[in-house]
Amino acid sequence: MAGRILVVDDDRDVRTMLSEYLSAHGFEVDAADGGEAMRAALARALPDLVLLDLRLPGEDGLTLARYLREHHRVGIVMVTGAGDVVDRIVGLELGADDYLAKPFEPRELLARIKSVLRRLQPPAAESAVERPAATAAPARLAVGPCHLDLRSHQLFDAEGRELDLTAMEFDLLRVFAERPNQVLSRDQLLTLTRNREWEPFDRSIDIRIARLRRKIEPDPERPRLIRTVRGAGYMYVP
Repeated sequence: MAGRILVVDDDRDVRTMLSEYLSAHGFEVDAADGGEAMRAALARALPDLVLLDLRLPGEDGLTLARYLREHHRVGIVMVTGAGDVVDRIVGLELGADDYLAKPFEPRELLARIKSVLRRLQPPAAESAVERPAATAAPARLAVGPCHLDLRSHQLFDAEGRELDLTAMEFDLLRVFAERPNQVLSRDQLLTLTRNREWEPFDRSIDIRIARLRRKIEPDPERPRLIRTVRGAGYMYVP
């Protein structure tokens, strides 16, 4: 199996279509029509990724996205209406990994799911025979007062406590940490994090950087580590 997907949508026809399509592409798929059913599905088996419709009766998708990010380490792909820009932005601020606007092409959905799952997958550990210790890359990178574990895709504060990190946030932080004192445009960041399906002027990058600042900056309102270079992009200053 390519992974486990949980589809959360109140439309039965949509749940059936997505379940059949994703199953045909090797995924193990569970489905839920709302928050209560989603929690029951999570209790049965934790998925690798949740495909979450934001327009749900009762608990809406934003509430469920917040719950998922606070309680589980899973990928989150939001499905929004074509004009729901505000919901899209709020969802990304809550920690969703990606979004897709309705109506969407199933092949695009599949590509985005695979992209998020690739970013969630820790790189395979290399053996000492394959890579001599003298030339081995560091397992952790210092990022301000924090440490980024490149193998487990985890971020730890100065006291060793884990800080919640989405797949896209990990990619951004790794790119910055590996390129200190280098100005990176939004377009370069999209290329380096393998998110070319987004536009360079999409606010997604800005939202992710704002979330990162809240985690690693002593004063997120006056960032010193990830600095904005007006008209050019962003720069990480250790």
